[in-house]
Amino acid sequence: MKLLLTITMVAAVMVLGCAPTPKADPELKNETLPEATFDEAMATYTSGEWIENYDAAIAAAQEMKRPILVNFTGSDWCSWCKKLSAEVFTQDQFKDYAKANLVLLKLDFPRSIPQTAELKAQNNKLQEQFKIQGYPTIVLMDGNGNEINRLGYEPGGAAAYVNRLKTMLTTK
Repeated sequence: MKLLLTITMVAAVMVLGCAPTPKADPELKNETLPEATFDEAMATYTSGEWIENYDAAIAAAQEMKRPILVNFTGSDWCSWCKKLSAEVFTQDQFKDYAKANLVLLKLDFPRSIPQTAELKAQNNKLQEQFKIQGYPTIVLMDGNGNEINRLGYEPGGAAAYVNRLKTMLTTK
């Protein structure tokens, strides 16, 4: 009986933990994204830190000649997103690698964290463009916005995740 209950609980967590993407707000669908100048982009980007502006990430990636790691997340409600953040993104091994090798772009779809209409429009547009089906989805892009590869949560912690990223970026 305990085994059946345990299996049921694990299955429920797995099914409910990773939710599909919410539908885009139709009122925001036709808004255009703001253009960031190079100076604005570099002023808003610090190597190894997460930014939320797509144009700034593109400009920084082109200037620094680095790929972009795009984190499509539901930061305040998605359990797998929280797990990925805690096990990987907040760990020194990932932070050190990202600071030296990546531009970090966070595209968040929160339920209770306020966002500007402009940010919501940008994130919804990119969610549609990259055909994101669930969270977390990590998209690796080049400095022109072309997808290199993608992944999600993977067990093993920061060291394993960094090794996986290195492999994905060297086999593009």
